[in-house]
Amino acid sequence: MVQSHTHAHDGAPHENEGAVVGRSALRLKDPVCGMQVKSDSAHRQTYQGKTYYFCSNNCRQKFQSAPDAYLRPKTETKSKTPAPEAATGIIYTCPMHPQIRATAPGACPICGMALEPLTPVVTEERNVELESMSRRFWVGLVLSVPLLLMTMGKMILPFDLDAVLNGLFSGWPHWMKASWSQCIQGVLATPVVLWGGWPFLTRGWKSFMTRRLNMFSLIGLGVAAAYIFSVFALFFPDALPRAFRQGHELPLYFEAAAVIVTLVLLGQVLELRARSRTSSAIRDLLKLAPHTAIRIRHDGSEETVPLETVAVGDSLRVKPGSKIPVDGVVVDGRSSVDESMITGESIPAEKITGSKVTGATVNQTGTFVMRAEKIGADTLLARIVQMVAEAGRSRAPIQNLTDQVSGWFVLAVISIAVGAFIVWAVAGPAPALANALVVAISVLIIACPCALGLATPVSIIVGVGRGAQEGVLIKDAEALELMEKVDTVVVDKTGTLTEGKPRVQQVLALKPAQDSAVIGYAASLEGASEHPLVQAITSYAKESGEKTSQVEAFDSVPGKGVTGRIDGHTVSLGNARLMADLGIDCASVGNETDRLREAGQTVMYVVIDGELAGYLGVADPVKGTTPEAVRKLKASGVNIVMLTGDNQITATAVAKSLELDDVKAGVLPEDKYRHVQELQQQGRIVAMAGDGVNDAPALAQANVGIAMGTGTDVAMNSARIVLVKGDLRGIARARSLSVATMKNIRQNLFFAFAYNAIGIPLAAGVLYPWLGILLSPIIASAAMALSSVSVIGNALRLRTART
Repeated sequence: MVQSHTHAHDGAPHENEGAVVGRSALRLKDPVCGMQVKSDSAHRQTYQGKTYYFCSNNCRQKFQSAPDAYLRPKTETKSKTPAPEAATGIIYTCPMHPQIRATAPGACPICGMALEPLTPVVTEERNVELESMSRRFWVGLVLSVPLLLMTMGKMILPFDLDAVLNGLFSGWPHWMKASWSQCIQGVLATPVVLWGGWPFLTRGWKSFMTRRLNMFSLIGLGVAAAYIFSVFALFFPDALPRAFRQGHELPLYFEAAAVIVTLVLLGQVLELRARSRTSSAIRDLLKLAPHTAIRIRHDGSEETVPLETVAVGDSLRVKPGSKIPVDGVVVDGRSSVDESMITGESIPAEKITGSKVTGATVNQTGTFVMRAEKIGADTLLARIVQMVAEAGRSRAPIQNLTDQVSGWFVLAVISIAVGAFIVWAVAGPAPALANALVVAISVLIIACPCALGLATPVSIIVGVGRGAQEGVLIKDAEALELMEKVDTVVVDKTGTLTEGKPRVQQVLALKPAQDSAVIGYAASLEGASEHPLVQAITSYAKESGEKTSQVEAFDSVPGKGVTGRIDGHTVSLGNARLMADLGIDCASVGNETDRLREAGQTVMYVVIDGELAGYLGVADPVKGTTPEAVRKLKASGVNIVMLTGDNQITATAVAKSLELDDVKAGVLPEDKYRHVQELQQQGRIVAMAGDGVNDAPALAQANVGIAMGTGTDVAMNSARIVLVKGDLRGIARARSLSVATMKNIRQNLFFAFAYNAIGIPLAAGVLYPWLGILLSPIIASAAMALSSVSVIGNALRLRTART
């Protein structure tokens, strides 16, 4: 007799439980589809030490792709699923009040504006606020259009809609004084005001409760006044004073309340869409980052893994046309890499063994292997995003003006509305109270505190994002504002004006037969020393194809040079002081070496067997982009001062070639700091550019510190602007961007003040005595919405600003 059984649990048994007893196989459950299968099924899969059996290969493949999804009970899966907000971990903030932090979308408790993500994310998050406002807008539009037709039908339609509606219905309750048309107006307006406008009403109510009056204080007050009065007039018309009536017409403002809400909703939709575009430059940059990487295992095989699983020290292969996954260094191979997304430079950068590579940049032609050094939040791309986000939230000094004005603005508008109501109620034409109510609502609605508040931060956010596209990372808004006022730029020489890597500029052998020996022996001696010029001479020897030899009896003479025996010859390499010690006469080449020194080169003499064999001229060359940067800065009226610890001859040579305004050589780190202070005491607005640890104090002291992205972390942390490429032209770009941004802010402030200066008096009815013009609340609402949209639209022009 064959013993058979089935397992009660959903998962399949351990493989030894699936043994055949007698001639029959145990019947088991397919974990994918739940069908009964035999333990001798050909479709099986081992997972975590257990063998699972399937009815078909299709079920086996499904299980293989996601085994936990089929093994874990559904209740467990459901209970362990985090909420969307918890999963994202996104922090939300207000664009006008960066101190506000929230873990979910909502409204700012100070100004009532919709919160937005603190840091742009790779994939644009679902904008719940925009979706909600869009739904409310479309519903409001659908209901407001017939409402407008009913109230303004006599002006647009060839028939009286009110009379038609009243003729279609009968049996009207005798106690109702309103017509069918007026009741339908209330029915259409109610969902628009109470549902569509609910966010504005609640934000307005909170603003009064917290005594932080804002734009929604005015909107909520105006809409509530129009709607509540209309509802009262609809149900209790006899209780209204005659001053509210003109003839027998009921003074209803349902269409004004509904259309105001719809127009404000439209403004909010346009504003939210525009605000989401302000960080799109960074989001586009983030989208360029790859999602996977090719990791090389220890056995030499390769696997494609998610980017999140890459660890520091992993060896990654980068193929032609693919994106570099993380920051690291090339360990094998060579290629050219398009780094334009980080530096703004269109020419690909050559990469060889030892070259640094940046995540998200694009490999061009060759294949290479890199070692991951920085991953996740430590990569340059992640740091750029963080710095740009923080800068966009920082406050520029010019914003203090708008903050001070906005603090009293809403209270002033409410006071004007109350004053206008009183004046119209006392001295206005009939119906006096009705007109007074219209005027007061119009004043409340037309005011544009939102446009005033957005004038500065939106431009700052767009300007900082634009700078990031050009490889200019601006850490705070104040630095962006100050760059426009900078009149003196202080620069370090080494690594800032120059490449920071000495190169052999000239090699001269006094005897033709010794051409090879001069550089070969010099490289051999330097290879055994720790002199700073080692890399320059040995690199030149490699490029020239000269071979180095073994050095014996090596000796270093501090501050003078080195000596040793090479291939049986006594060789010395050093400066003029070493030559004097050796009794070597250098007068024969004096004129030529003096010329090299005047050009900023360091002269090293080579002596073979007690005889001068030749000399080398070594210099730190000026960056190819430096002359253009200097010209642009000088053309904008900026004085350029060079502070360097180098000797006077070399410093003067560099300053002369670049036509700098002033140069100070032999400057110690504390001297740089003091020189910057002295310039500031003279009334100068100083920007300091440097790249080393010794520049950090001066960078922190300067009005605007500018660090080279190729420099030290200490320098970059001390600076307020970082030039990713280390290209001095970035200073000119930063200044141009500052000028464009500040011009844009002033334009926005002008628009905001102009809207209010013109709109509020018009809404109050100042032109009525002369022109008979009385602004409708509907027109006031449209003007209010357009003011914010125009300010944001103007700020977005910075995305295409020329730098």
